[in-house]
Formats: sequence, C-alpha cells, structure tokens
Amino acid sequence: MMTGKHLCAALVVLSVIATGPAWAQEPETAQDWGEYQIGPEDVLDIAVWNNTAISRVVPVRPDGKISLPLLRDVQAAGLTPMQVRDILVKKLADYMPSPEVSVIVREVHSPKVSVIGEIKTPGRYELKSRTTVLDLLAQAGGFTEFASRGRIVILRRDGGSVKRIPFNYNKVISANGEQENLVLQPGDIVLVP
Repeated sequence: MMTGKHLCAALVVLSVIATGPAWAQEPETAQDWGEYQIGPEDVLDIAVWNNTAISRVVPVRPDGKISLPLLRDVQAAGLTPMQVRDILVKKLADYMPSPEVSVIVREVHSPKVSVIGEIKTPGRYELKSRTTVLDLLAQAGGFTEFASRGRIVILRRDGGSVKRIPFNYNKVISANGEQENLVLQPGDIVLVP
C-alpha cells in the first residue's frame, strides 16, 4: 500500500519522466525565432492610455510608416512592437506627462514568399510561422506534370547577394529523410523548374 510520501514521490518522478530533463529540452531562443519585426501592410493597434484621440488601429503603409495625430509619420517597418512603443512614448512626452502606450500587431500581412515555375498555383503567399517548403508547395496546389521535383531551388537574400539553396523534394519525402524540409524566411522565392 502506498503512503502519502510514496504517492507524492511517485507523482514527482512521473512528472519528471513526462516532461524529460530540462537539459534535454531545446528552448526556443531569440536566435531561432527572433522577436517579430513589423512590416509593410501589417495592422497595428496603438493604444494611448486616457487618450482616445490618438489611440487607433493603423495600417503600416508600403513605405513602412504609420500616421498618427500629433506625431505625423512614424517609422514602424523593421522594428519590433516594443521599439515602436518606445518611439511613440518619446514623441508623446512632448504633449503629455508619462504617456502609457501599447503597440499590438493585430494583423500580419507583410512576410511573404513566392513560388514560381511548374507549380499549379504560382504566386505570392503569406508566410506563417515555421512554414516549410513542403507547406508552401501544398498551399500552391502541388506540382504540374512537368515539374522537376529533384531540382527545386530556394532563392534567399543574404545581405547584398542572393543565395541559391538546392531542395530535392524526392529526398525530403523519402522514408530515410536524406534532406531536411527547409523552413522558409520572408522574401524567399521557391523556383520549381
């Protein structure tokens, strides 16, 4: 028969086994995911405490800026919501004491990837978190009958140059998994010859 101490110890052991050791888990780091950077066409919810005249939902324009009363144009694209908040707090400090501001990304529209070539529905697609090449190919309706599945190339900007990353669909879907299903990045172009 299990005593209270034994039951408690058993529960602790089971919880450790179920979650695994802390050192074995790979945390999601900023390097893996990064903090979201606002982009053109995103929609932001700007809330200024006790000021409904400035608080509003604003789209990020194609030039990367948002427009707010008193503050005119404010750069948002390429910044995190916290960085935009800090800029707004500094600008609003000229008009009110200790402004309390929140910036929430209401809609994400900016990160896009393209798929072109021998694909049923070529075009630009919104990039969702952790979208892989296989995800994009499925979203684009799959291959045409003329597609060269073993010669797919991902074009990715790398500073001032463009990097060509080979992707072999056949190897990715094979049982032995010789190649990794690549996670796409904003601006990637998937070329299916």
